[in-house]
Amino acid sequence: MAATGRPAHRTGNRAGRPGARAGSGSSRGLSLTRRLRPGLSILAAVAGFLLAATVPVSAQTDEGHLKHGENLLITYCGSCHATGRTGNSRRAGAPPFRTLGKRYPIDSLEESLGEGIMAGHPDMPELSFEGDDVGAIVDYLKSIQVR
Repeated sequence: MAATGRPAHRTGNRAGRPGARAGSGSSRGLSLTRRLRPGLSILAAVAGFLLAATVPVSAQTDEGHLKHGENLLITYCGSCHATGRTGNSRRAGAPPFRTLGKRYPIDSLEESLGEGIMAGHPDMPELSFEGDDVGAIVDYLKSIQVR
């Protein structure tokens, strides 16, 4: 016996059910917890699996989306502009795309990209892109902006 007059350890409870906490006064809450515990464990395992399964897919989708935007810019703009995080533009006076955010809010380019970009000089062709392509280009441009 412990100094308080209660047993130091007990393996049963008043109802004689093994595993219930002695002296708790209510074995019902523990019983409910024990009944729910396996279900909660399964639920936690399923939630963990779903999170683990979706994060890489999402990351791959984002990478593919950004890569698509990069490829479009390389194809249609790369002959004059630097389209990456580093490098110089091939044509003098053509701003590197990583610096566009200093001149324009990148989101404001969506309309121009969709309806057609026209420049004030004859060497730049008029370009327009489809909606999904516009989103990929804008997201890629956002990802390379210098701070």
